[in-house]
Amino acid sequence: MTPKKIFIISGEPSGDLHASNLVRDLKSLNPALTFYGIGGELSAKAGVEIIFDITKLALVGAVEVLRHIFTVKAAHDAAMNRINRDRPDIAILVDYPGFNLKIARDIAKKGIPVVYYISPQIWAWGRQRIHIIKKYISKMLVFFKFEEEMYRNYGVDVEFVGHPLVDVVKASASRNDLFRKYSLSNEKKTIAILPGSRISEIGAFLPIIADAAGIMSKKSGNIQFLISKHPHRPLGMYEKALSGKLFDYRLAEGDMHNIVSAADIAIAASGTATLETAMLGTPLIIVYKANPITYLLYKAVSDTRFIGLVNIIAGKEVAPELLQYNMTAGRIAAKALDMLSDSAALAATRRELAAIKSSLGPGGASMRAARAILPLLR
Repeated sequence: MTPKKIFIISGEPSGDLHASNLVRDLKSLNPALTFYGIGGELSAKAGVEIIFDITKLALVGAVEVLRHIFTVKAAHDAAMNRINRDRPDIAILVDYPGFNLKIARDIAKKGIPVVYYISPQIWAWGRQRIHIIKKYISKMLVFFKFEEEMYRNYGVDVEFVGHPLVDVVKASASRNDLFRKYSLSNEKKTIAILPGSRISEIGAFLPIIADAAGIMSKKSGNIQFLISKHPHRPLGMYEKALSGKLFDYRLAEGDMHNIVSAADIAIAASGTATLETAMLGTPLIIVYKANPITYLLYKAVSDTRFIGLVNIIAGKEVAPELLQYNMTAGRIAAKALDMLSDSAALAATRRELAAIKSSLGPGGASMRAARAILPLLR
């Protein structure tokens, strides 16, 4: 019997992580499966033959995509050319809706079942896309219970598998061990800084957050900062962003969960890191600033007043959001100092974050997703 072939697409680092874990679980259930598609380093290590590298596709916003329209087209053409030449038994699309919902149509028209893993955020904006999903997606595998209910109401074949981050988001070092590792003081308040994973985010956000840290340091000498460095981003860009900034900080590479768990609060760029921070129980401030045109387009079509997943899941503001023109050093500093001064409010926030984590389901989400996919291969 010919081994089954799976085509898989993940368009950015967080999707690449979840795709790689899904591939490993599918292989554990059926070692004969072969994989090829669009992905990154993690998918390649899991055994996916990469036909187009996602580092060329990590784009945010309408303006950024338009600037790289030929790169996006090249990725689409590479995918469809390979599918035409080497027809897969099934296609798995991971997140990245701007690209994946377009290619889903082309794949489905060839009679190939399409599974979508990590739902597009249609509950935040673009709800009309649910009709595209209903027409071209054979099965939706979702991370949040409210997504399952929403899709089911529209007649989409959907299954809630839970969030795979439940298995991976945990501290591996105690607070005391981490403080010794980075020569930190137990007498000072500690703030974790998560400036994003994309090069554009780090370059734009870190200088602003660093200025906020400088303001806080002038107002209180009792604060220290831990900055999370992405392991695949050059040290030089962090050094450039921090050049001339006067505050007590340590740059920690590949230690995000530990530094967030040890911190009193965190300042995090909107994205997966905000949900990870919430799962670790650390109160946070969510910051983000997009291209003005992208932001105006988002506001015009947005169906939610929040951008952070933490707040969307809770249905209220659990983590303060400082976005666009409100993302200034002064406002970040004022909000952070206010949070640090109110221990009762911090305790209440930690209880809210614990409830959010419990709503994400038990561990084993990736394996549940793999088990839901296998029947489609038959």
